[in-house]
Parts: sequence; C-alpha cells; structure tokens
Amino acid sequence: MAMTKPRPNILMFGIDSLLATHLSCYGYDRLTSPHIDALARQGTLFERNYSPHIPTTSGYASMLTGLDCFGTGAVALRHRGPLGARAVTLAEILRAEGYDTTCIGFGGNPASRGFDQYIEYESWVPDSATGRAPKAENLNAVAGPELERLAGSDRPFLLFLRHMDPHSPYLPPAPFDRIFYGGDPCDPAKSGMEKVFEFAPFARYFKSWLPDGCTDPDYVIALYDGAIAYMDACIAALLERLHALDLENDTIVVLNSDHGETLYDHDCYFDHHGLYDVTLHVPLILRYPGFVPAGQRVTGYTRHQDLVPTLLELAGIERPDLELDGASLLPMIGGEVASHEPEMYLTECTWMRKHGWRTPEWKLIVALEPDFHFKPPIELYNLVSDPGELQNVAHDNPDVVAMLRQRMEEFIARRERETETVNPMLTQGAWHGHPEIGAAFESSEQAYATLGIADTTTATKLQAGEKQQGDQEA
Repeated sequence: MAMTKPRPNILMFGIDSLLATHLSCYGYDRLTSPHIDALARQGTLFERNYSPHIPTTSGYASMLTGLDCFGTGAVALRHRGPLGARAVTLAEILRAEGYDTTCIGFGGNPASRGFDQYIEYESWVPDSATGRAPKAENLNAVAGPELERLAGSDRPFLLFLRHMDPHSPYLPPAPFDRIFYGGDPCDPAKSGMEKVFEFAPFARYFKSWLPDGCTDPDYVIALYDGAIAYMDACIAALLERLHALDLENDTIVVLNSDHGETLYDHDCYFDHHGLYDVTLHVPLILRYPGFVPAGQRVTGYTRHQDLVPTLLELAGIERPDLELDGASLLPMIGGEVASHEPEMYLTECTWMRKHGWRTPEWKLIVALEPDFHFKPPIELYNLVSDPGELQNVAHDNPDVVAMLRQRMEEFIARRERETETVNPMLTQGAWHGHPEIGAAFESSEQAYATLGIADTTTATKLQAGEKQQGDQEA
C-alpha cells in the first residue's frame, strides 16, 4: 500500500502539439484516443480550452505559472532570459509545500524552472532499424521507474511528462503508422503535397522524414493521428501503473497541451504557427476521484493560465502572495460559474510575429511585420458562419475590425499598466533567430528567404534551445 500523504500527488501529461479536435473524446471521427477517452469519463473534460500564446515556450509558460504573456514575458519560441519578475512556477510553489518534483523531457525551458529532478529521453531521432520514432515508449522507460520511486516516498509528488508524439516528425511505430491509412502515400493519382514540398522554408525538413514521392496529404494526417493513438496506448500503461501502486485516489491527473497543430490548414503545413483555432484549441482533462466529478464536460471558456490556480485549490494550497492572471476552474466544475472571460488576447512568435483578439463570434489577426506566407496584414474571420476560418472578411467589415482592434489595444494598455511592462510582443528583438537582419522583417520576401528548418536534427536543436543552429541559412 502506498503511504498516506497530506496533499494529493499531481501527474501531469503536458503533450506537445496536440489538437483537441483530433481526440475522439472531443468528437473526432477516428478512434485516436480510447484510453484518454476513458480518463475523460473518469474526470472532467473542458471543451473550450485555449492556448492564447503560441508556441511551445509561451504556451508552457502560461500553463505552468498561471500568468498571461504580460506576466511571463514569454511570447517567442526563442525566448531570451528568464521569465518575468512576477513568475513563480508550479514546481517552485509545490517544492515550497514539501513536494518531490520531477520533470521529464522538458529541461532547459524557462517554464521548467524549479524541479528537483530533470530526466531526458529521446523524443526526436528515429530508430535506425525501423525508421520510426518510439517517443512515448522512450518516455515510459524512464517515467515508469521514476513513478515507482516517487510512490515510495512519504512526500507528495509532482511528475510532469512532456510527450512529443504529436509533434512532427510524425513517425509512430508499427502498427500505428498504418492504423488509419490503407492506401499508397505515393499514389500518382493523389495530389496536394506539391504545395507542401514547394514551400522552401520547410521543404527539406519534410523530405527528411516523409517517403520519397509522397503525394497524399491524408497520409500525413493519418500519421499524426497514428502518433496520437500510439501515445494514447503508452499513456494507458502509465495510468495502469498508477493504479497498481494504489495511488489513483491520491493523485490529480492532468492532461493538457501547449498548442495544437496546423495540419493541411491555412498553408501552415504540419506545424503549429498561425493564430487559427487549430493551433489555439487544446485539450484539458482533470481526474481526481471524489473532488472532480466523473463524466462531466464543461462548455465554458478556459485558458492555460487557469490551470495553476485550479491545481492549487484542489491541493488545498493557499498562496495569497501570488498574483495569478488565471482563475480556478472549480466554480465552473461546480456549476457556479458558466464560463471564464470568453474574449482573449492572442500572440504568436514562432515563424511569424502576430497578435490578435478572439471573441465567441470573431477572430482578428494583426501582423506586426510581414510574414513568410505572404498573408494579408489584417485577417478577420466570423467563427460562427466560418468556423474553419477559410474566408477573410476584413475588407467587407471595417467596422468590426476597428471595434475588435480597439478592444485589443485597450486590453494591452490595461495590462501594461497593471504589470508595469511593455507588451512583450514589441520587445522581442531577433525573435526569428537572425539578429543580423534586425528586429523585424521588412518584407515577406525577406522572411521567406531567411527562415526555415533543414531536417530533424536541426529541429531537435531548435526545440532544445540551440537557436543559432536550429535555423537554416538560405
């Protein structure tokens, strides 16, 4: 029997690049996530959970601090320096409360500050014998023993697991590489991949892990779905181990993602940039028997910064000295509050530098400099009539653009006053990793010729923080 601990353990699955709508429990028509679906039935699922600050660095920063981008100071993948002065990470808070804290697969990121132990695993390079990447099995190989160690302690624990399976390259092991695809990925009758391979900034990267002559975008999407299904099975193994250790009733299980994924969407092929909902909409599932209702689905709006205050309340930890931007989700779970604020400020600083404003009806995207997709400087989408964000209606609705832009600017001004900081979207010099060109691109042509990623090796270095090596020189 596991020792009785005064506060609950926290097992957090922080899954990179997981789009909520590709989980079957979020309504996807493929059965990609039977075990995650079971987890959702045992706990509460949040249907409209968003990552407002794209991509990885800024997304995890909000998830693990309870702050928005004005509090964390993080908006760019290549964030420089520590988090903002107000930021205290979940690991730091829990360590002060006597928790034993371990981070797996996320060392070196600013938001991973404060853990007792850091363990890494191979989450990028394919197996030389099969050409596939058993990312989740590699994670389980180190997470399983660590879970056993933590379970044997008389201290509660935080175990944070960063899964990388839905992040490209999508190379799930057999049979998951073909579980959702029975055709020929190089069928000459298929088309659509020409545009992908013609996009020079990413072309070499895609060619480094997709089959020669690949013609069918549906094959690549099936690989993404197969990677989710493979990871789902591996997550089940960890949850089963938690059960075997008799820790289910003493452990808060969290499943969340830093951002979604643009598959064959908006010309942002198989990546996670662009402020479209495929990038913003991420899953959030909480399970804590006896404290979080089983089988519940919350329809209100939630964001990354709401997670830390929720976990602290569930754990019975009071920290009135913390100035958190998010709010606990327990009133929503209990039916006391229908939704948190449905309007939100959006930022991205990955391969493009843009910000925007989202309401339940409208999405405004404003470019802060020209982007390498040659997109218009202003985009407006009606999310009710056009949920796929396929028709830019900015030209036809200048009054709506002006109204949303005013709301966004008023929010920015208020947050700058409250935090006594300048909007970090305006202070990210050389966010693109090329200081020689200056703070911003002067044209889309310049951005297209400068940005890019060559192969899985440079992608690994970029994610690991070796920014100067992670960008491909034109």
